[in-house]
Amino acid sequence: MAGLAEGIKYPAQRGGVIVTRWLYSWLMLLAQPLLRRKLRHRGKQEPGYLLHIDERFGRYEDSVPVWTGVTVWIHAVSLGETRAAGALVVALRQSIPQMRLLLTHGTATGRAEGAKLLLPGDLQVWQPWDTASAVLRFFDHFKPGIGILMETEIWPNMVSICQLRRIPLVLANARMSEKSMRQAQRLIWLSRPAWAAITAVWAQTEADSERLTQLGAKVQGVFGNVKFDATPNMSQLEKGRSWHHSSAKPVVMLASSREGEEQVLLNTLKKLLALALTDKALVAIDSIVNKVQWLIVPRHPQRFDEVAGLIQANGFSVARRSVWGDQAPIVDASNGDQRNCTTLWLGDSLGEMALYYGLAEVALLGGSYEPLGGQNLIEAAACGCPVVMGQHTFNFAEAAEQAQKAGAALRVADMFQGVNMAVSLALNATAQADMAQRAMQFAQTNRGAVAKTVSAVLELLGQQSIDGAQVI
Repeated sequence: MAGLAEGIKYPAQRGGVIVTRWLYSWLMLLAQPLLRRKLRHRGKQEPGYLLHIDERFGRYEDSVPVWTGVTVWIHAVSLGETRAAGALVVALRQSIPQMRLLLTHGTATGRAEGAKLLLPGDLQVWQPWDTASAVLRFFDHFKPGIGILMETEIWPNMVSICQLRRIPLVLANARMSEKSMRQAQRLIWLSRPAWAAITAVWAQTEADSERLTQLGAKVQGVFGNVKFDATPNMSQLEKGRSWHHSSAKPVVMLASSREGEEQVLLNTLKKLLALALTDKALVAIDSIVNKVQWLIVPRHPQRFDEVAGLIQANGFSVARRSVWGDQAPIVDASNGDQRNCTTLWLGDSLGEMALYYGLAEVALLGGSYEPLGGQNLIEAAACGCPVVMGQHTFNFAEAAEQAQKAGAALRVADMFQGVNMAVSLALNATAQADMAQRAMQFAQTNRGAVAKTVSAVLELLGQQSIDGAQVI
């Protein structure tokens, strides 16, 4: 049986666990052709998925240069986790001067964002597919001194092999929604041994801690959310604010929109525009369709062209960020004819959210108007952009609740209410400025998770000389 599990020798444990891991390893091995097909399909829209495919299976072109310090491996599967890792990487470098960063990802957007964190000597590859052979080759090749998984990403073979090799493996900035916990419980026979084998879990909130503990994780601290410690790109933010001050109209943004949400927004705007054109317009309708500039920023770059087509198919014209360059976008400032006010802006660039938040008076929170769990609102708060969110924020439940209590965010029942609330706020300079100040204060007050995480990492490393590097 061990041979069928690719030669891995698991520690003594109950027979059922061994059989479970053996079956899992075989399923992952058999699924490799499906993964290759999926990568080819995704690569048609995002060419990044077609690069270095062999890394996914633990095969690497280049040898790893000898390093006298400690290699800190951080796994940030996607864009959000990679951005969250940014402030942690900076702080770790300050505390471990001879640190070499090994960064792994699962998505093309995560890898593109992660490249910004690299310094000379650092390493970046795809996460190995969770077969025992691929994971073993990964560890043989890179020899990390510690592994830090960001937020939610765990894989049974990866965790087990870390345990066998006595490599500390932690889950930092850990979160677990009710929905995710229910999904994990359906596979508890597989997930519980993996959760139990992680060296330490540092949760974002008490609620996350309780759910993770139910799954078998060893939660050793509730540190808060490291995303509060991230500093917005100030050059982007200042450019956005400059464009904001020169704009003829206040900008209202649908931020990090997900599938289905753009259409709901367009339907709402079309309905209000139709009322205006049939002489049934009220002042509020005129304000929504005529006195603000609408901006849509999709969450996923592979959808940029799709959303541009969607805007045009619904009778609007589109002005894309990709053609603005360094010049401020042009706003049609006419106030007398609603027929001329149908151009929507499309934020079709990656890594410029600070610019968009600086440009906008207020943002509708993507992912919260469909049952998708909501996107991260912390960056908006740090940029001083008030948020109007829908009902679906289960991915960031506590942050959303705290933002609402702090006056940094408002919650509405649906997109129609969201549009009206956002426009009302955008046109009320006093209320908008007050909420913007509350947003920045909310972001500032909740900082500190990075320092706690770094302290815990140093404790695990023993605050001693490791592979020749003095950890200070």
